Amino acid sequence: MIENIDLSLVSWSRAQFALTAIYHWFFVPLTLGLSFIIAMMETIYYRTGSEEWKRITKFWMKLFGINFAIGVATGIILEFEFGTNWSAYSWFVGDIFGTPLAIEGILAFFLESTFIAVMFFGWNRVSKRFHLVSTWLVAIGASLSALWILVANAWMQNPVGMTFNPETARNEMTNFLEVLFNPVAADKFLHTITSGFVLASVFVAGISAWFLLKKRETYLATRSILIAGIFGFLSSVLLAITGDMSARSVAKYQPVKFASFEALYEGKSRAPLVAAGILKKGEKGVGRKNMPEFIFAIEIPNLLSFMTGGSKDAYVPGIYDHIEGNPRAGILSFAEKKERGQKARETLLEYKKAKEAGDETKASDIAALFTSKDFRENYFRYFGYAYIDNPEDIIPDIRVSFYTFHLMVLLGFFFILLFALMLWFLFRNNIRKHKWLLWIMLLSIPLPYLASELGWVLAEMGRQPWIIQDLMPVSVGVTNLKSGNVQTTFWLFAVLFTALLIAEISIMVKQVKNGPEKTEEKL
Repeated sequence: MIENIDLSLVSWSRAQFALTAIYHWFFVPLTLGLSFIIAMMETIYYRTGSEEWKRITKFWMKLFGINFAIGVATGIILEFEFGTNWSAYSWFVGDIFGTPLAIEGILAFFLESTFIAVMFFGWNRVSKRFHLVSTWLVAIGASLSALWILVANAWMQNPVGMTFNPETARNEMTNFLEVLFNPVAADKFLHTITSGFVLASVFVAGISAWFLLKKRETYLATRSILIAGIFGFLSSVLLAITGDMSARSVAKYQPVKFASFEALYEGKSRAPLVAAGILKKGEKGVGRKNMPEFIFAIEIPNLLSFMTGGSKDAYVPGIYDHIEGNPRAGILSFAEKKERGQKARETLLEYKKAKEAGDETKASDIAALFTSKDFRENYFRYFGYAYIDNPEDIIPDIRVSFYTFHLMVLLGFFFILLFALMLWFLFRNNIRKHKWLLWIMLLSIPLPYLASELGWVLAEMGRQPWIIQDLMPVSVGVTNLKSGNVQTTFWLFAVLFTALLIAEISIMVKQVKNGPEKTEEKL
């Protein structure tokens, strides 16, 4: 690593950002999914004119509003942390990373914020059609916000569409469309919003189940389960499909992360997929005796090769391929990547020396290297390796990656089964008789939150040590602060966010207990 890095500062900066992101993500997915469920409910009200559907819509809209307000507060803090805690990173890629975030704020967030006022306060003040359009625009705006944020995040995991400027030591965007249509961004966006759809559907179904258990609001509960069940079932199937697409992207653009999902050390053809397993604790280092091995594993033969390469004979690289290299598979070793990264860094230092010496001709020649395709693809793309000394530093935590991935997948299949069961009994008109299912629906509310958080833990911890894949390690991106300053704000945020979360849960529970506006209930 580079000299004079305060590893305590790096750890606390990572912890603070992780804390903010985790709390923020408690609120975002419900906003993404519930906004569309509300829009569908209001569409039914618009087409039927039924006051019961208006009442149902307004009840779920009230819960949406509580969640939305607190989600905005945590999201603003999250974006500010790039400047306060990660200024070196922001300088290095701010021209690229800042663009989608600016678009999110100027376009998507203002679209969402403008029409949310009409959605909440426009009942009986604007036409039914305009109100319906406003509700749909809020839902679309929420997804557009997620799109631009995920475009920025995906660029960190697969940097494209840019050129490095040695004069400013910054990466500059050269192709906006390449950044926008980054394959990682497309897969990440689809997988993320469908996870929000599933979460909101479980949330609506679970609260509706509570009403049925209490023998209250049966009309609202059964109709809400119908909407949530259909939307949730379709979304959960799509979630599995987009999850497979996302895993293929990881295998292509972040192969070490992918190998850690399956605890695959030795690359192989006809690689099995580990359906379930338990890993023993490994020791520090990259030696084969030090890595966490399976105590037991349930494997599906050839499936991993087929999923990644389309054939059971496809070769799936393991972690050691990326440490030791594999010429047959076209994989460079860690030592080769480090050598190339050092050459790129030394070239940058030569440019600075030439500028300081007033040798503009030499400086111009060196600057041209950074725009050449050969230098960018063979040297600069490994720039970050110049700051890493030990091969084991490019390996994420195997056990965290393996368990988060497999638990997330298991929960995904559980949601498909849950929605299928609730629809089956709902269409048979006897869901109220099966209290066991209603209790499962109610108790399942925390599970999509867990699955969603696991997905982000996997995405972010799985790409360690990189803040930008292969270009910048996390330890190089921090702001030059005192560790104590970050510790102080970490605990302040921990208290604040916990208070906000408790407040939201308390307010929501109270609103659910109060129920919707009182009118004569239709059974």
